[in-house]
Amino acid sequence: MGFGSYDESEQQNQEVNTDDDSEGVSVHENDHEGELKFETGASTDDLVDKLQDIKDDTEDE
Repeated sequence: MGFGSYDESEQQNQEVNTDDDSEGVSVHENDHEGELKFETGASTDDLVDKLQDIKDDTEDE
């Protein structure tokens, strides 16, 4: 079959390994404890004004 075509024979006899003995992925393998800090150099009022500008721009569209 060509590119983008569908062939039902490709869907038959598919083997899937469902052994429970296989190793899984640990979602906690790379957990890190720490703290992230950053300084913007802008005041809270500046940031609030910028947020309002963004909101106004999206309302105009």
